[in-house]
Amino acid sequence: MEEPDDMSHTLTVLWTIEPQTPPRPWLACSRCRRTRPFECSGKTRLNANGRRLDAWLIYRCADCDGTWNRPIFERRSVCDIAPETLDALQNNDSGWIRQVSFDVEGLRRNTDTIEEFAECRVTRRVLAQSLDGCTQLEIVLAVPLPIGMRTDRLLSAELGLSRNRLVRLEEAGRFRLQSGPRKALQRPIRDGMRVILDLANGGKQGDVADRATGRLHSA
Repeated sequence: MEEPDDMSHTLTVLWTIEPQTPPRPWLACSRCRRTRPFECSGKTRLNANGRRLDAWLIYRCADCDGTWNRPIFERRSVCDIAPETLDALQNNDSGWIRQVSFDVEGLRRNTDTIEEFAECRVTRRVLAQSLDGCTQLEIVLAVPLPIGMRTDRLLSAELGLSRNRLVRLEEAGRFRLQSGPRKALQRPIRDGMRVILDLANGGKQGDVADRATGRLHSA
């Protein structure tokens, strides 16, 4: 009798993807007299007008160190600002600033040209593992900050499988993405994506599983 299809032979790993470099808007620099990339300085600016506040995140030109103030809000009543946001602005909270600096959609309100970076750090944690071997790998992606890296590039680098190999596995029904859009392999990774890979009939399934968990690092 065929065994029921359950999760007893599935290795489940959580990957937390942390981008390393915030996106850079390209803007007209008054000093350089041409369009240049601007980088987040890690500093904020607050201006009070009675009980209303203006807030900016300060960027600097990558070439001449000229500044650009990215609007966060304007003429906002103090009563309408969350206490944690106000505290972060007053104290230049690095975690809060980092979160805002990766807000690509917010940047698009100021410029159409944004340079994104794919470099990231991957932290792995095993959520479930069979004691008598696994025949299926499940990778859950946690992406707390937006990142432009394509899904196939991430998986190829971290699992030691070429992009063509991933496509062939997908065509053979041995690889699939859940919680992702159509043609998700060619699109940027997103929070909550789940990758399912059949390890039962591959010669390198042990290496793939070890790379997924971090026991073996890709070259």
